[in-house]
Amino acid sequence: MDDHRPDLHDVIVVGAGPAGLAAALMLGRTHRDVVVLDSGTYRNDPTDAMHNVLGFDGVAPAEFRAEAHRTLAAYDTVQLRRTAAHEVAPLDPAAPADGFVVRTDDGDLAARRLLLATGVRDELPATPGLDALFGTVAAHCPYCHGHEFAGSPVAILGAGPHSPRVAGLMARIASRLVVLADGADVDPQVRAALEASGVTVRPEPVERLERTTLPDGRPGARAVLTGGPAEELGGLMVAPALHQAAPFAAQLGLELRESGCVAVDAMARTSLPGVLAAGDLAHTADFPMPVSSVTAAMAAGQLAAASVDADLLALVR
Repeated sequence: MDDHRPDLHDVIVVGAGPAGLAAALMLGRTHRDVVVLDSGTYRNDPTDAMHNVLGFDGVAPAEFRAEAHRTLAAYDTVQLRRTAAHEVAPLDPAAPADGFVVRTDDGDLAARRLLLATGVRDELPATPGLDALFGTVAAHCPYCHGHEFAGSPVAILGAGPHSPRVAGLMARIASRLVVLADGADVDPQVRAALEASGVTVRPEPVERLERTTLPDGRPGARAVLTGGPAEELGGLMVAPALHQAAPFAAQLGLELRESGCVAVDAMARTSLPGVLAAGDLAHTADFPMPVSSVTAAMAAGQLAAASVDADLLALVR
């Protein structure tokens, strides 16, 4: 960072997914001077439709963002800048709560408070063919995408401790459930839970996944297994590993939880005063895992906006 200090805004929101956009709306409606940085890349890029979002069920993510941008345009104190941030730091390392500077493709910006909403990156299992299916035939959330697999055979990739719960969620939706252990050992308790629910466990390694078409015209997949017959599927549930989509938590030295997400309290505050986090990248201690959904991210963005506004109000008392 150079020594020149740019004009100080009230809040910089880094990230323009559902959490960042909802935060910007809340702040705009209280006439806060807020800048939203939109890198143009989003976690839900692979999918062709969002689900489980009232008013936007089955709508393309780009259409949702376009409507959000139109909404924000009505608020004069909100700036949406289509630029990527690269580095964040306190204006004064000795007093981080005094403000922050953000380096972007278009120059430096500064604000009294920083709200991170950059989301996470999904690291998929290294199964050949999975990348091409993720977001359509393959998904990680039964609530967001399970309904689209209704009435068809569904596989769960991996027989980890999560698999019985996923099977329970999908049991009312799928015509048949199978767990692809992919050559890994299956914990006896996990196997017993799956078999008690009538779920087939296939132990063979998964050689590759292929895109197919179901008899009713819907997209499907074929799991080719080494040493056994293939599985014809209408859907595949996977459990990606989560990583921060941006380097800012590391740059600021923020505390992370075991999930890999930024540790926040009930008011979206991180371990560094003046920095808040909302959406998929954030994780409160009250939940066993981060909540990954558009609606939850929007709610978190609103909460973070109210929290940062209260923090700014306290500065002028």
